[in-house]
Amino acid sequence: MATKEVFHGVPGILRPFKEFIESKGLKKGDQIVYYGVPGTCTPFVELLGFALRSLELEQVFVPYVDETKAKKLVHVDNVGMQANAPAPALKPKALVIMGGLSMPNVPVKAEQVKAVIGKHAGSAVIGVCFMHMFEKAGWLNTVSFDCLIDANIDPVEVTK
Repeated sequence: MATKEVFHGVPGILRPFKEFIESKGLKKGDQIVYYGVPGTCTPFVELLGFALRSLELEQVFVPYVDETKAKKLVHVDNVGMQANAPAPALKPKALVIMGGLSMPNVPVKAEQVKAVIGKHAGSAVIGVCFMHMFEKAGWLNTVSFDCLIDANIDPVEVTK
């Protein structure tokens, strides 16, 4: 990864993500598997999945790195993507590693993610995190990404 570009807002996350996936030449029915923290990462995974809906890819969410608990993402009219359907066998063309996995107190280590990547050798590896979480957790020394999307949510303004 040598090229660094700066984008803004939610489209600045979704457009580069979709463009990267499109650049990999994935075809209808090819599979993308997202790994993340249930509850925390799930809404972001569903948002990323929604951005890819027109590509007709098979998308799967894996809680933490436990592939036995995988759920297929399905499009629900008037709602968006939902991780709820039984998952098919995993045969990913792309892996999306969510930054929540690298947060303190989450029971996942960089070495476990590296092992998952090794298990699915040949898959593109995309990291999606906020606030430099992979860097802060030291994961960039262990996990290699073909594309890393690192967004900031700062400041957060609350008006009452």
